[in-house]
Amino acid sequence: MAEYSSEIVTRTIRRWIVPAAEPWGACIGDINAACAAACRAYREEHGLAEGQTLADDALRFHVGDDEIVIEFATEAKAS
Repeated sequence: MAEYSSEIVTRTIRRWIVPAAEPWGACIGDINAACAAACRAYREEHGLAEGQTLADDALRFHVGDDEIVIEFATEAKAS
């Protein structure tokens, strides 16, 4: 008889969206502010100190037609 288990995992994606419509694109101030907010949220989510360096792959940046999206994801097993 085969043995197995199963689980339910909930994935939460946090996103910060910076408008970047052509022809002007996004302002560096808006990108920096969104990135700083994402870094703070990542540190809070993972219990990291303010000065602690984040892993290179902590945040992801996606470029769309008229926006730049900064995001990170967390997963948790359902109880």
